[in-house]
Amino acid sequence: MIVDLQIASQSKQLPSLAQLEQWAQLAIQTSDADTEITIRMVDDEESHQLNLQYRGKDKPTNVLSFPFEQPHFDDPELAAEMAAELGDVRYLGDLVVNAHLVAQEAAQQHKTVIDHWAHLIIHGTLHLQGFDHTEDNEAQVMEALEGRILAKLDIANPYVAKESD
Repeated sequence: MIVDLQIASQSKQLPSLAQLEQWAQLAIQTSDADTEITIRMVDDEESHQLNLQYRGKDKPTNVLSFPFEQPHFDDPELAAEMAAELGDVRYLGDLVVNAHLVAQEAAQQHKTVIDHWAHLIIHGTLHLQGFDHTEDNEAQVMEALEGRILAKLDIANPYVAKESD
């Protein structure tokens, strides 16, 4: 797993590159090639602007996923040249994570910031692979998968309601 990390946040509660790589790797659902993603850590302003531009939502959000779409080349030589340049690396795309909102949500949800980071990186990495949650059946599949991955990290499933004491 290769993570290209971009830090454009003033937050002091950021996970390490090793943690990001571990979480993203756990969410990878194929083993056909080395996998690469870019993770950009941002603050509210950039998250808000990107969420408005790409999703039409006029507010910051916790994570945005931008899956990579392999270009199609009609020219076989150009296609071969691009394939050779990429090698065996499978580029999934970009995640943009709002570090401020991650910390705020973690506090609201009574969980550690690092556990919430893990969940959002796993969630976003699944989106990069085509998983979605717009339909109920898709949400059930994606949430169950997230729960199983988080369990490997001893992190509680965020989709299971906690029982009152």
